[in-house]
Amino acid sequence: MTALRHALERLLAAAIAILMTAMVLNVLWQVFSRFVLRTPSSHTEELARYLMIWLGLLGGAYGVGTKSHLAVDFLTAGLQGAARRWMHAVVEIAVLVFAAAVMVGGGVRLMWVTFTLGQTSAALGLKLGYVYAAVPLAGVCIVVFCLASLAALRRGSAEDAHPSGGLN
Repeated sequence: MTALRHALERLLAAAIAILMTAMVLNVLWQVFSRFVLRTPSSHTEELARYLMIWLGLLGGAYGVGTKSHLAVDFLTAGLQGAARRWMHAVVEIAVLVFAAAVMVGGGVRLMWVTFTLGQTSAALGLKLGYVYAAVPLAGVCIVVFCLASLAALRRGSAEDAHPSGGLN
């Protein structure tokens, strides 16, 4: 499970880098076309918005995987040993349930509805189901990361459960 988590982290990091590069180039083109060519591109604002959605959701999933997201540790701050590991497991399960139910379940439903209705974006003509696909994809990644952390907690490997510095 650790190898799967590390592979998924690398894949997400590469995807995030590509999305960020595309977004920067897109915005640079928008500024260039507006202020230098004096004919603003009609699709750049919409594309930047959709790239930001994908970047934010995949970046959030990456943050869950690397344990680099913001955390409120008042539940575990005063705990030690098994009680601390148990509380981390409870938190991981709560995140897993949310990601599975809301992000994967709700995201798949959102995609299905938009594809069924044939909704497309105004400037790009892109089917919005492809934009919304970021929600269940990020949810699946979060579920995998939570399962990997729970497996590591079960083995007693605090570093594998929380790669950015143990159980904090």
